[in-house]
Parts: sequence; C-alpha cells; structure tokens
Amino acid sequence: METLAFQAELLVEREGAQEIIESSCTVGGRARKKKQLKATCQRPFNLRTEQRGHLKKEQLMKKIQKLVGEEEKLRIPIAQGLPWSTDEPKCLIKPPVKKNAIPIDLKLHSDIRAVERARFAHQVAEKRSLIKQYKMERERQQKLEEEEEIRRLRKVLIPKAQPMPYFDRPFVPRRSEKQPTVPREPTFCIPQHKTIKCYKMSCNDTSGPSRLQHLPSSA
Repeated sequence: METLAFQAELLVEREGAQEIIESSCTVGGRARKKKQLKATCQRPFNLRTEQRGHLKKEQLMKKIQKLVGEEEKLRIPIAQGLPWSTDEPKCLIKPPVKKNAIPIDLKLHSDIRAVERARFAHQVAEKRSLIKQYKMERERQQKLEEEEEIRRLRKVLIPKAQPMPYFDRPFVPRRSEKQPTVPREPTFCIPQHKTIKCYKMSCNDTSGPSRLQHLPSSA
C-alpha cells in the first residue's frame, strides 16, 4: 500500500512538472514537444557491506558449532588403562651427575674503572704538586733577584768622592786630522727582468716624440 501511494505521488509531481515545462517552452505561438519521463523501477541495493556481514555471520556460526562439538566430546568419559608399574616395576634412569662448578674470578667493569680513576687522580695530584713546586721556586728566584737589585742600587746610591779637575791643564779641543769623506754614487743591484723592462720603457719614451712629429696634422 505504501509503495502504491508513493508511486501515485511521484506521478502527480511529474505531471505538474511537465505542464510547467510545456507552458514555459511556448514561444511565438509554437509549443515544443517534450519527451515524457518514464517512472523509475525500484530495485533493492546490493551493498558489499551486507555481503561481508553475511560472510562474517556464517564464519561465526561455524566457529560456535565447532566449539560446541569439542565441548561435547570432552564430556564423554574415556577409560584410562592401568599403569605399567603395577605389572612390571619400572627402573627410572638416573640423570648424569654434573661436575662441581669451578668459581671464576669476576672482573667487574666498575672495579677496572675505579683503578683507572685512582691512577688518573694520582697523576693529577703529582702534576699539581710539580706546578706548586715550580711556582715556589720561581717566587724564590724572583725574590733573590729583587734583593740583588736592591743591593746593587744601594751600592750605586752611596756618595763617593770625585777627583778634582786639573785647573792648571785646561781641556782645549783640537781639530780632527782625518780627511773629509768623498761622496760616491751608490751601485744598486737590479734584477735582469727589471733591467729589460726599464730598457723597453726608456726606448718607448725616446721613440714617442719622433712618432708624434711624423703624424699628419689634423688641420
């Protein structure tokens, strides 16, 4: 019933839409013919999710049936046979005797690092003591040098009697007997490549004015 009512409503809506289209398409007294739309056939959806759901459901049912069958099999009691020890005593095989473990002297990495650290600390202490001794010796030498300098300055500062000048033989400066120096032109050592360059430059300078004389005048 519901499908019939739905189809009837669709037909009514399509007829109204067709009338509107025909009335709008009439231009200049001529009506355009339009194709009538057919009613769509309703078909059920074929979704992959539904197919996967059916497969999952079948797999779950098979798994449940398998578990139920296993539980039913476990419920059936099975008679256990008598042990062989009641008829014939069974001699168990003794396991092989292991040798006593020999303890090994363990060498921990922390112990090795402690020895190395102690050796390094000893080296640092020796270095510091040597630096301290060097500083003390340097200060002692500097102190001795300062005392020696003070002693020398004290000796210099002691006033001493100076000899009296000879008033009967006054000092008279004399003229020097040396000949005056004769000026001489210096001889500089010029490398060969520089001498060639200087020679070319001098030639260019000498040939320049002659070339200018031979050139025709612009007037």
